[in-house]
Amino acid sequence: MPKGYWMLVLHSHLPFVKHPEYEYFLEEQWFYEAISETYLPILKYMKRMEDEGVHFRFAVSVTPPLAEMMCDPLLMGRYEQHLDKLIELSEKEITRTKGTCFEHLAFMYRDRFKDLRDFYYGWLGRSLINGYKHFLEKGYIDVITCGFTHGFLPLLNNTTNAVRAQIELAVRSHAEKFGQPPKGIWLPECAYFDGLDAVLAEYGIRYFFVDTHGVLYAKPRPRFGVYAPVYTENGVAAFGRDYYSSKQVWSSKEGYPGDEYYRDFYRDIGYDLDHEYIKPYISPDGERVFTGLKYHRITGDSDYKEFYQPEIASQKTVDHAKHFVQGREKQVEEIAELIDRRPMVVSPYDAELFGHWWFEGPEFLYNVFREMDKSDVVKALTPLEYLHEYPTNQVVKVNPSSWGDKGYYDVWLNQGNDWIYRHLHFMSDSMVNLAKYHHNTGDDTIRRCLNQMSRELFLAQSSDWAFLVTTGTAIEYAVQRTKEHIYNFLRLKEMVENRDFDYAFLGAVENKNSIFQSMDFRIYC
Repeated sequence: MPKGYWMLVLHSHLPFVKHPEYEYFLEEQWFYEAISETYLPILKYMKRMEDEGVHFRFAVSVTPPLAEMMCDPLLMGRYEQHLDKLIELSEKEITRTKGTCFEHLAFMYRDRFKDLRDFYYGWLGRSLINGYKHFLEKGYIDVITCGFTHGFLPLLNNTTNAVRAQIELAVRSHAEKFGQPPKGIWLPECAYFDGLDAVLAEYGIRYFFVDTHGVLYAKPRPRFGVYAPVYTENGVAAFGRDYYSSKQVWSSKEGYPGDEYYRDFYRDIGYDLDHEYIKPYISPDGERVFTGLKYHRITGDSDYKEFYQPEIASQKTVDHAKHFVQGREKQVEEIAELIDRRPMVVSPYDAELFGHWWFEGPEFLYNVFREMDKSDVVKALTPLEYLHEYPTNQVVKVNPSSWGDKGYYDVWLNQGNDWIYRHLHFMSDSMVNLAKYHHNTGDDTIRRCLNQMSRELFLAQSSDWAFLVTTGTAIEYAVQRTKEHIYNFLRLKEMVENRDFDYAFLGAVENKNSIFQSMDFRIYC
């Protein structure tokens, strides 16, 4: 038996972005990039580990908005076209780079994209959800849910039913997609408030995750720190993040991704090459964007970049994986002498770190599991496996917290985005009142309007918009999306109250903001 355990947690999330009114929309590319660079590569390595008999265990959230996009025929059809264009571009690059130091990289990308396409159309059967379900049913992973649209729950809590609706619909959506209700949840932005555990327990959630100080500042003081879960008063387990193992990976300055031999994220042929040549593969309006073909390595802090050498980068993932596992072994051996159970080191990350931001990240994880499989000191496991082995844990009051900057709620509530919440609270109160009033309605048009109002409210509640406003990333789009959902909600509300229906408008928003076809407005009752 090992002396302790390592628990990897990958949080897979993107906001729901769908624009059928345009043939190309820049923000939809977030989704397509994440599939090619993160979700497909990780699933491919999981299948490889299964075939090789490598022991791997971890928890992964697939948030409801992301799962909805993975199942949307329009978006997935566009992704397939996107993948075909990547293959076309890489083949074009093989010709352009012939005889240069970049030729072998063009071949690498062409082979990579073709392998991903074969895996997607072949083993996955054109369904990413199929891959997660396979490994879930085998017991290799815990697939966990999130708030339905990643709403920042502490700031929705002053409105009756807003938090409950986020949790209830998350559970229903997850069960519909994965064939079983979720046992765990990734709280949006890891944000916890006192009393949230009662709602989680009501819907059968057995565990969640918080940042380090969420456990360390709990009352009474946790005996084992973050190296064992604690229970809330309602019997839900809280796992605290281990700071050291997390920073070792996510930090671009101090962690592995900053190594000079890893691929540089920002240097992309979409910006480097002649505009006329690259024009068919960037935004139709001529705006340069990332294509995913990058020929340079990090090199250093200056603008000068050496060309990328994948063989060296691959060996680096082996070296860094060995170093990471050795660090966990040392951690476990030290802690095991101090507590009365096998300690557990929890390392949560945004899944998109692996592959999208850190190109070699999926290969690093593969090598970590290979190295850990050889270890007699530390083994990988899932949250449910740990709770099965240690069903008795200390009961505490978990500290309100998040994993955002400064550790609390500042990122999602500040002078730049505070205007959002008065609208969210008004919309939530209105939705509750209308849902109660029309609970038994037999009018199909009113039912459609109220269902779509629910969708617009949920989508407006996404924490991504407030986050993007704070960081200044895609701020114009974040503000536009928030205002769009508010406007749609208010117009639908007016239609219901005045019995004056614009069927063209209703049909258009149903088609565009189509998240969760089984929506039932009565959830707000």
